[in-house]
Amino acid sequence: MPKAVWKDIVIAESDDTVVVEGNHYFPRASLREDVLRESDTRTYCPWKGQASYYTLESSGNRSEDAVWYYPDPKDAAAMVRDRVAFWKDVEVLD
Repeated sequence: MPKAVWKDIVIAESDDTVVVEGNHYFPRASLREDVLRESDTRTYCPWKGQASYYTLESSGNRSEDAVWYYPDPKDAAAMVRDRVAFWKDVEVLD
């Protein structure tokens, strides 16, 4: 089962991931709430729409904008609705 690991903490785990452009998108409900902090960062993808981010924080460790999601994806990217993906120092293991 795919899982996302950060600083030896499993922050998401699900057998229901969608892979888009090489990134595993996990169901939003599988993500641990206690390590998330809202971020003001926004980016734009021409075919998916505007992305929003979370910063991870736990035990004095921080990873800025390590989690992203599309709150209102374009129709072509409907498969990522209500899902999150990871980068930076988050490792996704199959």
